[in-house]
Amino acid sequence: MRLYRIFLLLIFFSSCYTTTQLATTSAVVDITRADAGNAKKARPRNVVLMIGDGMGLNQVSAAMYSTSEPLALERFQTIGIHKSHSADDLITDSAAGATAFACGVKTNNSYLGLDPQGKKHPSLLRQAASKGYKTGLVVSSTIVHATPAAFFAYNTNRNAYDSIAADLPGAKVDFIVGGGKKYFDRRKDDTLNLITQLREQGYLVTDYFEQDYASWTVPDVPRVAFFTADGDPLPVVNGRDYLPKASVDALNFLSRRERKGFFLMIEGSQIDWGGHANDAGYVITEMRDFDRAVRAVLDFAERDGNTLVVITGDHDAGGLTITGGKQGDLECKFSTGKHTGGCIPVYAYGPGSDAFAGFYDNTQIYHKLKKLMLD
Repeated sequence: MRLYRIFLLLIFFSSCYTTTQLATTSAVVDITRADAGNAKKARPRNVVLMIGDGMGLNQVSAAMYSTSEPLALERFQTIGIHKSHSADDLITDSAAGATAFACGVKTNNSYLGLDPQGKKHPSLLRQAASKGYKTGLVVSSTIVHATPAAFFAYNTNRNAYDSIAADLPGAKVDFIVGGGKKYFDRRKDDTLNLITQLREQGYLVTDYFEQDYASWTVPDVPRVAFFTADGDPLPVVNGRDYLPKASVDALNFLSRRERKGFFLMIEGSQIDWGGHANDAGYVITEMRDFDRAVRAVLDFAERDGNTLVVITGDHDAGGLTITGGKQGDLECKFSTGKHTGGCIPVYAYGPGSDAFAGFYDNTQIYHKLKKLMLD
């Protein structure tokens, strides 16, 4: 009798397990189908790619713990991780890192828009422009610095600024804000006046000497280029304040003119420079400035409903570590004056954002964006 009861119990538990397994399998199938259905609908009209140069997780953490106010980055629910190495080095530089994002290929350090064999790969920005999308670049470095340059230039030398500048008119970017005016009108390599070329293409070109960006109203013209400095723009602590406003200006300018959508790249360039200088204060102030731009972009995307926002760094710079202190008064140390090889967080919001969860190569940011926006 006892053996008979045990036998019945075994049959009962086996039945429960099978039923639960079937229900679980069914639920997984339903969820997968639902995700696939959402993915088909999740096609953004606009894409904003924001790059914090030198922004690893510790730079984000330092900015977060430096203030009692939550960062805009903390609003993101979809988070991934990318592997940042370049084709020829475990430690990437900004040129190879940005080329991975812009063109979808691993390349050698210092290369822009080229694979290791020197073959050109048109960037997302160039491809979007060729298909009728409006495009923009807003940076807190020179416009010919490695990260923005990867979206319009082809060069094996990221420091060939005159040559890089000569590629900009051909990319037909609709909204441009950044430093580096001297590479366009007082060049060392030749006597070209690229500002004249831009004006002949319908750009309104102006600069920091003519007016302060903070009080400037973007005019109703087809294309705009505003040079914020002759060379490198100032750090935030020395008075630079245009990145959040320029980000909003770019969104408004492009959205008013687009018929198919727009692609905008915004870079917080000098987070990296603070890392190289081993200056935690520099890193944190640049991070918080970048986060103000993130807040403005995220607010726009929430209102718009058709804009995908993807935010990441190209690499860590300085190997910053929080070693102690308290919120608002951190103790930080650095392990190097160069870049490090750590993996980098990715934050995404908007239509198609689920594609950016998980662990993947930095080149996949290009491929995911291209599939969502252009394919």
